[in-house]
Amino acid sequence: MIRVRKSAERGHFDHGWLDTRHTFSFSRYYDPRHMGFRALRVINEDRVQPGQGFGTHRHEDMEIVTYVLSGALAHRDSLGTGSTIRPGELQRMTAGTGVAHSEFNASPAEPVHFYQIWLQPQREGLEPSYEQRAFPEQERRNRLRLVASPDGSDDSLTIRQDARLFLAMLDEGREITHEIPASRHAWVQILRGDVSLNGLTLSAGDGAAVSHEPGLTIRANVPSEVLLFDLA
Repeated sequence: MIRVRKSAERGHFDHGWLDTRHTFSFSRYYDPRHMGFRALRVINEDRVQPGQGFGTHRHEDMEIVTYVLSGALAHRDSLGTGSTIRPGELQRMTAGTGVAHSEFNASPAEPVHFYQIWLQPQREGLEPSYEQRAFPEQERRNRLRLVASPDGSDDSLTIRQDARLFLAMLDEGREITHEIPASRHAWVQILRGDVSLNGLTLSAGDGAAVSHEPGLTIRANVPSEVLLFDLA
């Protein structure tokens, strides 16, 4: 079974400095039909204007993954981390017992476009930690590149949840497949482009919850980028 979450159906707020779209209920957007999927709790697509951003705020007991599509995002946190996240890089922050952080557009001239994802951890009270890693385009082109996993395999980020995240950049007409064991589920988020997912057409911003399917076939109708979650 595949349930499509269309981009236009997401929660949407334009604050001037921030244009944000919420796949699941978040902040002032509440829809009891869309509270998350398996361990996935938040998929936010954000565009932040130059020199603007999120001031210091606190999180607890959440695995937070950030992926930048364009521009640059400056990160600061109470762990002492100071970094800039650029396209092709992912950040993982375990909020655990509590961490304060800020995220700002690192450019005075260009907007930054990124996704922020929250997954519920396997247990509460973890020690806060931070990782950031670049995944070169050639590693993601026309293949699913593992970018986050419970054990950090294949030089991926380590997340404290039974979930695996994959990124793929597909040339027009190219196709990838992913097997789903009977006990597992998947979420597919279209970051750019237009694809066919098991025969269903999905465009940028669309997502799909997948259960009781033996596998997925993703074919790019135009050059596209997809994020796939393999979930318990």
